[in-house]
Amino acid sequence: MSGIYKRGQGYWTRMMSAIAAGLLIFMGAVWLWDTIAGVRLGDLQTVYVQAGAAVVFITVLAVMSYYLLCVHKRFVDFLIATEGEMKKVNWSTRREIMGSTWVVISLTFMIASLIAVLDLVYSMTFQALNVLESSG
Repeated sequence: MSGIYKRGQGYWTRMMSAIAAGLLIFMGAVWLWDTIAGVRLGDLQTVYVQAGAAVVFITVLAVMSYYLLCVHKRFVDFLIATEGEMKKVNWSTRREIMGSTWVVISLTFMIASLIAVLDLVYSMTFQALNVLESSG
């Protein structure tokens, strides 16, 4: 492996990807530790088998993550391009989001009220026509 490809570019995308990869690797190591809790190899205690497996697991996946995030040219170029595209996105302001949220909540209540009224009208109509029996 060589040095970091395009070192100064795609910093945040690489950093967040590295954090996510580290978290997944850690969770995988915890799962592996629990999975092989009863395994013994010869005279070795279980804790040594668990620790060895976890260290190998973490090391292999950390090297793979480093390779993908820092060395593999196509993958790094993809991350850099992703960060460039995210900078072009027109993000909504807090005011726009709050306004849109209130519109959605208001429309939800209006539609729910309309459905409740229609349900009541249909229920009363069908009871009057003796299609439905009254429940009370």
